[in-house]
Amino acid sequence: ELFILFVILLCLGTAWLTSESGLSLALGAFIAGLVLSESEFSHQIVADILPLRDSFSGIFFISIGMLLDLHFLAEEAFASFGTFILIVGVKSAVLFVVFWLLYRSVRLGVVLAFSLAQIGEFSFILARAGRDHGLLAAASEQTFLAASILSMMATPFLILWAHRLAFGLEAMVRRPPGLQSPEQEEETASSITGHVIVVGYGLNGQNLTRVLREVGIPYRILEMDPDLVRQAKEAGEPIFFGDGTRPEVLRKIGIEQARVFVIAISDPVATAHVVSQARRLRADLYLVVRTRYVAEIDRLYRLGASQVIPEEFETSVEIFARVLQQYHIPRNVITLQVDLIRKEHYRTLRGLHLQGRRLDELSQFLVGTTTDTFLIVEGSPAVGKSLERLELRSRSGVTVISVVREGKSIHNPGADFLLAVGDILVLLGSHKELDQAMQILSPPGRGEESA
Repeated sequence: ELFILFVILLCLGTAWLTSESGLSLALGAFIAGLVLSESEFSHQIVADILPLRDSFSGIFFISIGMLLDLHFLAEEAFASFGTFILIVGVKSAVLFVVFWLLYRSVRLGVVLAFSLAQIGEFSFILARAGRDHGLLAAASEQTFLAASILSMMATPFLILWAHRLAFGLEAMVRRPPGLQSPEQEEETASSITGHVIVVGYGLNGQNLTRVLREVGIPYRILEMDPDLVRQAKEAGEPIFFGDGTRPEVLRKIGIEQARVFVIAISDPVATAHVVSQARRLRADLYLVVRTRYVAEIDRLYRLGASQVIPEEFETSVEIFARVLQQYHIPRNVITLQVDLIRKEHYRTLRGLHLQGRRLDELSQFLVGTTTDTFLIVEGSPAVGKSLERLELRSRSGVTVISVVREGKSIHNPGADFLLAVGDILVLLGSHKELDQAMQILSPPGRGEESA
């Protein structure tokens, strides 16, 4: 509580000091925010202040709405709507030109331009300061205020329409995409066959291409960030600048000759369009799609994805597999159940009824007899002891059915068989008995060495 109170005190105190100095309260709060954002406690501050931020944001926008004179809006509707159209039009045009120069994509330029076309909150503060200093008349302030509020109200609809408009305009524009790098190099990827196309060079894309490079599988990368493309090209990566939603770009990067197509971008709308375009161009292509949103799974499968990998569910699957390993479930059973979850499109993790086999089969393994392996390491109490002297069966109930030594398997070893470092014991017993055997065989102070 003291930490939060101190942060609030710092913000309010800085705002008060700037006000006493002849500046505005808003400028003081802005300066306090800049100072706190650069401190080593910034992440904790954001986590603690986040609930308060939402409340204060609500109060701020309510106060902005209370400043609007509805009678003025009704009387000056033409001027207000005209100013609104002018603001959105000019700002969208400027943003579109900027994003077009950066990314060379009509779709991305339109979407980003309309998404950022509204007036920002800081503009209200500047408008009020301009009025207080006589730079803005009261009528002009009301016109600006009405137009700004209209732009904020229209933003959700602009974003909704922007995607449709963007793809419509892109379909109308018939120009060679060039698939150029930031250096405007004319490169093509259509000369190779059986390669992997990776759309998106974020963390997942980089990890995938690193593995592909190490195992010698040919690949090509498609990315929209020019800086990232430039850096990857300098590192020797076969990366191209282009928009994966455009069929011309996909053809030029060699989708007709590709074997696997991986989509690893975070934009769900663009992801869906890339899947649709890729499936339309190649009906037999294996499409792997990464998504962050559970609601997108069924939709992406309907569009033609071969495999959809939701990030949070894959984490759950990995945890699920590791837990079963600790209960000595056979690896082939774990693999079978993991494959079942994926084939059923993660229905069991989404709370849906499984259409095929069910996970209830695991109960018989949890209570039944199974096998596991154990590697004898230096310091184990079993080193140099015979099976008779070790008394593993009487102490834990586990039976040693085989020993693997130097690559050779010794079945049903006798009671006088001496154990050595490097031996792999094949154990048979219940899960509880196997746990006890692992504790007996493990060196003092160390966990089990399951092979």
